Amino acid sequence: MNGFRKCLVATILAIALPATQASASTFDGAWNVRIASSSQTCGNGSTVAIGINNGQIASSSAAVAASGRVADAGSINVTLSTGIKRAVAFGRLSGTSGSGTWRGAMCTGTWTAERM
Repeated sequence: MNGFRKCLVATILAIALPATQASASTFDGAWNVRIASSSQTCGNGSTVAIGINNGQIASSSAAVAASGRVADAGSINVTLSTGIKRAVAFGRLSGTSGSGTWRGAMCTGTWTAERM
């Protein structure tokens, strides 16, 4: 019976792992993110390039550090930082685009993204 359990667990893992990796990589690639602020005192916004690899987010720019994760269904959470400034963003990616909201210490706004 012990050998049967090991075989069953190995079979389940063999089936589950490729499916997980395939769905996590749905959003992999380079993305262009446009950030808009809800207040003029917080700036006119900017554009940041990010990369997604196996659902993990990283910035493509040395000026802005990005980290976070994209879930299989497309929900995304990201932390952007530059110097002492930091913002947290939430939203959803779908196909080749996405959108959401962000908030920092004294500012808030929206973001939109498109796959490059």
